[in-house]
Amino acid sequence: MEQQTLFSKESDLPLAARLRPRNLDEFAGQTHLLGKGKVLRKLIENDVVGSMIFWGPPGVGKTTLARIIAGRTNATFIDFSAVTSGIKEIKQVMEQAEKNRRFGEKTILFVDEIHRFNKAQQDAFLPFVEKGSIILIGATTENPSFEVNGALLSRCKVFVLQALKTEELVGLIKNALTDERGFGKYDVEIDDDCIELIATFANGDARNALTTLEMAVLNGEADGDKIKVTRETVEQCTSKKSLLYDKTGEEHYNLISALHKSMRNSDPDAAVYWLARMLEAGEDPLYIARRVTRFASEDIGLADPKALQIAISAYDACHYIGMPECSVHLTEAVVYMSMAPKSNSLYIAYERAKKDALTMLAEPVPLVIRNAPTKLMKELDYGKGYQYAHDSEDKLTDMQCLPDSLVGKEYYAPTEEGAEAKFKARLQDIKEWKKKHGSK
Repeated sequence: MEQQTLFSKESDLPLAARLRPRNLDEFAGQTHLLGKGKVLRKLIENDVVGSMIFWGPPGVGKTTLARIIAGRTNATFIDFSAVTSGIKEIKQVMEQAEKNRRFGEKTILFVDEIHRFNKAQQDAFLPFVEKGSIILIGATTENPSFEVNGALLSRCKVFVLQALKTEELVGLIKNALTDERGFGKYDVEIDDDCIELIATFANGDARNALTTLEMAVLNGEADGDKIKVTRETVEQCTSKKSLLYDKTGEEHYNLISALHKSMRNSDPDAAVYWLARMLEAGEDPLYIARRVTRFASEDIGLADPKALQIAISAYDACHYIGMPECSVHLTEAVVYMSMAPKSNSLYIAYERAKKDALTMLAEPVPLVIRNAPTKLMKELDYGKGYQYAHDSEDKLTDMQCLPDSLVGKEYYAPTEEGAEAKFKARLQDIKEWKKKHGSK
């Protein structure tokens, strides 16, 4: 449990701690949860919070939000760390919470990094959550579906906190320069490009942005009462050179396009270069992983079905460990995609089918493949004549599955590339069998 000493001074605290939001109006980001009229804001303002878990990356305000709740509630608030506490400490806190309950007083227990608790430790909370001795608020950077016991998770509402947008971080930095708790008492000169650079490299992490700003200001060029922060100072503080990149602008789309087209052109060297350009400029690795996953089916498809598995595994790795460690997993994925045989037949198949689906929306499902769960449906010939493929020797039937107006339409045209050549041969065998057995 956290406790300040009588001798601690606010001026001794890091900038991020000094500027910790004191209320919802000062809170940056998470408008999907805390905007006017949003559910979490209403719960907090009306002091009717229940047990919940805040799931999100570092520096997005999980602990801060719990402290804001503490400031608005009539309950006893206990700040608990999963890193330093064990079963003994949990039991002590639960005993105190139970006493509070008997006197009609609520206890809110905030557990930071709840995913670090093992099953036995998490189980220790369960009976007290069930009978209302405590309102549990957990914070985690890991997926609670995997890291929190099912029984405990089912009694908590999960709120997903998102990485802050660059513009939100820019606003946070500018506020730090004017707020008296920050650098408002000083004459700090820093241009908008440097502020944007700090915000970009923070990669959605408010704590990172404020820590970098503090380092840059403390290492700025002092001239009387003025402190000048140069671009060179900012780059030294981030240990990175500035790269031309705007995650919401044209260069963002230019670089992802370059990566996509390099993989499509089977050029692993170019693909790895464009990957590095994005990651080192602060791009979200999960965004890149999502694009690689799309590529695996759009440009490779059944020419190498393993490509999709590789892409999904890379996404999972990025989610679990983040940057900078996940750079190697993305490198493995983009090199694999570059070297794999290429086929866009699945993309073309869907686009062809989509065109017909949008222009022929009223085409009825053939009666033969309709479900018939009721007597009336059976009387209307739903499912009449249905042929169960597994009952046939060849596991094939000549049953018509397309609407009458689309009979004979072909959407999927496999190529000869990689493993898709086998799918092409199989499809040809199926068509010949159906032609021989009378299918339209």
